[in-house]
Amino acid sequence: MKRIKTVFLTLAVFSILHLSAAEYKASYFGIKSNGTTLNTTSIQKAIDYIHEKGGGTLVFYVGRYLTGTIELKSNVHIVLREGAILVGSTNIYDYNIEEPIFMPALVYANKASNISITGKGVIDGQGAEVAYNLVDQVHKGIVEDKLQLDRPATRRPGGIYFRECNHVSISGITIKNTAFWVQTYDQCENLRIDGITVDSKVFWNNDGLDIVDCKDVVVSNSFIDASDDAICFKSHDKTKRCENIEVRNCVARSSANGIKFGTVTSGGYKNIRIINNKVYDTFRSAFTIATPDGGKVEDIFVDSLYAYNTGNAIFLRIGTRWNKDKQGTIDNVTIQNMYAEITATKPDAGYGYEGPIEDLPRNVSPAVIYGIPGVDINNVTLRNIEIVYPGGSNPNYAYRGTKPADLDSIPELIDSYPEFSNWKELPAWGLYVRHASNLTLENVTFTAKEKDYRPAVVFDDVKGATLSRMQYNVPGRGKDLIRHKSTRIIQK
Repeated sequence: MKRIKTVFLTLAVFSILHLSAAEYKASYFGIKSNGTTLNTTSIQKAIDYIHEKGGGTLVFYVGRYLTGTIELKSNVHIVLREGAILVGSTNIYDYNIEEPIFMPALVYANKASNISITGKGVIDGQGAEVAYNLVDQVHKGIVEDKLQLDRPATRRPGGIYFRECNHVSISGITIKNTAFWVQTYDQCENLRIDGITVDSKVFWNNDGLDIVDCKDVVVSNSFIDASDDAICFKSHDKTKRCENIEVRNCVARSSANGIKFGTVTSGGYKNIRIINNKVYDTFRSAFTIATPDGGKVEDIFVDSLYAYNTGNAIFLRIGTRWNKDKQGTIDNVTIQNMYAEITATKPDAGYGYEGPIEDLPRNVSPAVIYGIPGVDINNVTLRNIEIVYPGGSNPNYAYRGTKPADLDSIPELIDSYPEFSNWKELPAWGLYVRHASNLTLENVTFTAKEKDYRPAVVFDDVKGATLSRMQYNVPGRGKDLIRHKSTRIIQK
């Protein structure tokens, strides 16, 4: 907690300092607000000039400012006043796609310090038009790309990409309609994101917020609606990790996962707090930790998470997708004061790019804690949790029994992409735990609105679990807890 307070203080001092810097109107540099003049060169000239003068603020007033890729440099702050819209060009060649700095984007920064984008204005990537124009270039043979469902694998620009930057502030703005990840902060330190809005559902892979191997980060008071993972932590470098991060008072809607660790997890995550957040209309899980690439996950604290109309509540998973010689770990995860409502229908219906249609019919999946043989998920605490399920599972759809042979037949899928739906059918309706140790469930309630043929909870290869004040609410109540190859299970 002391570390988080230090981050807040540092970021506050940074905000005061940049507000006192010299202020320049965008119009001083011939930047046009008519929505048709391409301003890439003039905006970049303004940024370069302010940077060379030692720093200051570039202010955009009401209007539409058309631009391709611009590079934000140290000690330069962009303010988008209410009514100002930074509009991405629809011409793919107006972006840094041929020699991208790690990832093409409308606004990027590389090894910059003391930078910010603030205000009540908008960054509009016009991502659908950009992506379709890129697809057209691929179809004509001008750009080489292996299209999948007319989804280019490379060259799609995101909204913001900052790499190895320090003392960064993003606040107040709205970011919308990008062709790729909306905003990515990669190996940045002392990052503050506050009061922003993300509305990006126009194309594939529209992650709302990606925090990659960053340290000392606070994300607060923001609304993120995205057609891929809403708030996502990633670790691309096996020598680094996400560390000392807090996400507080945010609302997430997603056609994938609400709050997710992964999927790329080469290094790992440590000391991350997720406090007082809401997730809704989310196709996959409200909260996910996946480490299929060898990364270490430790000291994760989730408190006061409210989720409704989601495909799943909690999904924790170890795998060996890319690094067969290095197995990831998950240790010391606490999730408390959580309420979740799981739906039997498709929760992201209506998105322009919905999550994939699963093999149907299938029954609703339980919350999942799933390690791999020989590597347990360790020290997980679920406290003051209520998860409400629709119930009503039909054994004629995809029957999964609870006899020893039935449970042993569940595939490990350790090298598959980690999603709860991969198993199609699991043997519990409330919680399924496999390859875990030192589990604590305290005041956890599972409710099924209709009778379910499956038991509420299944433990398979669990080594030590303490259960207190467990409740199972289901019509025609049957078996509550099945234990298979599990030891030291204490029920109070």
